[in-house]
Amino acid sequence: MARRALRLLAGCALIGVLAAGAGALYLQDKGITPRALAPYIDKRTSGHNPTIEGVGQWSAAALVRLDRGESRPPVATFAAIGARAALPFAGAAAQRRIVSTSDEVRRAIAAAAPGDVITLLPGRYQFADAPLYVSRPGTAAAPIVLRAEQAGSVTLEFALVEGFIVSAPYWHFENLAIRGVCLEQAQCEHAFHVVGAAHHFEARNNTITDFNAHFKINGDQRLFPDHGLIDGNTLRNASARSTSSPVTLVDLVAASGWTIRRNLIADFIKSGGDRISYGGFVKGAGSDNVFEQNVVLCEDRLRGAPGQRVGLSLGGGGTGRQYCRDGRCITEQDRAIVRANLIASCSDDGIYLNNAAASELLHNTLVDTGGIQARFAGTSADVEGNLVDGDIRSRDGALLRLNDNLSTPIALLYTGYHAQRRLFADDFQWKQAPPRRAKVDELPPDLCGGTRPAAPSYGAFEDISACQK
Repeated sequence: MARRALRLLAGCALIGVLAAGAGALYLQDKGITPRALAPYIDKRTSGHNPTIEGVGQWSAAALVRLDRGESRPPVATFAAIGARAALPFAGAAAQRRIVSTSDEVRRAIAAAAPGDVITLLPGRYQFADAPLYVSRPGTAAAPIVLRAEQAGSVTLEFALVEGFIVSAPYWHFENLAIRGVCLEQAQCEHAFHVVGAAHHFEARNNTITDFNAHFKINGDQRLFPDHGLIDGNTLRNASARSTSSPVTLVDLVAASGWTIRRNLIADFIKSGGDRISYGGFVKGAGSDNVFEQNVVLCEDRLRGAPGQRVGLSLGGGGTGRQYCRDGRCITEQDRAIVRANLIASCSDDGIYLNNAAASELLHNTLVDTGGIQARFAGTSADVEGNLVDGDIRSRDGALLRLNDNLSTPIALLYTGYHAQRRLFADDFQWKQAPPRRAKVDELPPDLCGGTRPAAPSYGAFEDISACQK
């Protein structure tokens, strides 16, 4: 009798294991990660009787723990990524304009001429009446520069929907601290709105906080602000954004030829509306845009809030035809590159491709994200040398050409197995010698700026400590 009972229990256990395995394989085939399934279960069981709600909440929490582990305070710092203490002025300062009040800033911008270097004296500058309209053009040989002499010495506070509206070419902004200070978060939309003819815009070594979109970039009247640079800035929010508006710290639509490099992009939680947010995306039928050597922390100081947070995206959630560069958005992006980025702590995908043709995803490191997802027949991508704590997957006709990546299948995530995450300590230091590729023909850049050996490590960096000094 006892033996029969044991055999029955063993049989039931085996059936349970097989059913669980079959379920995990089914979810892998559908591309559904544990972190994506958890909020679905929570939503579907809410509003029922307490028992069903309790089971749903327990199941969702268990799935999140399997996929994401225990939530811990951040320990990593990135002193060499994002805004730094010093950025010396690289241009000629023959037309240096010194300003010390908010009104003087406004007048200097309105009267600016090619070659002007508008330098703000240390202090706090407040703007609440109207945006700063930047409409006087610089030139390739003589751009117009607005800067602080020392990073951190000047703070611009905007209680406005938009801070700078830049519609003229060849403007550079350096060493500024810019804050949104609206009483209602929905009212502080953009620190910079770069629009229309504002090509060759540059933002370097700025610290920008508390906006829905720190950079909003788009065309106007068939003019497009191409060939911009966002380099070495710190972009974050101090709290979740209570808004139904889009929350995307670098929101680029229909422009081409931009480089977004060596920025720290963090804490872009959206608590209102659909609760979907992005660290950055490029979309709207632009081309030849590059995300490289950025650190993207979906959750850094702000952790555990509901919602879907995506690290970087080519294509975002799609674009209305009226905003597309070609008027149709046959593809959302062409020939875009995402390389040598560290993307971590995202409740959704680390990299998401939506109708992004001829893309390149090269040597990125993704830790605690939903991995890499490509969707729709317009998407094609070369995916090489990435280290992904999660899966690399395609859906709905997307084409991925995979070449020598490290990743973990979705089915294993349902067991709590994270082979790539175990390579790192909490501060992204390697626990042991990193896994290396065979010799490659073209060396990728290093996140931290070092030289990579002929047999580089998988992912974005050789030694993360070079980013933390």
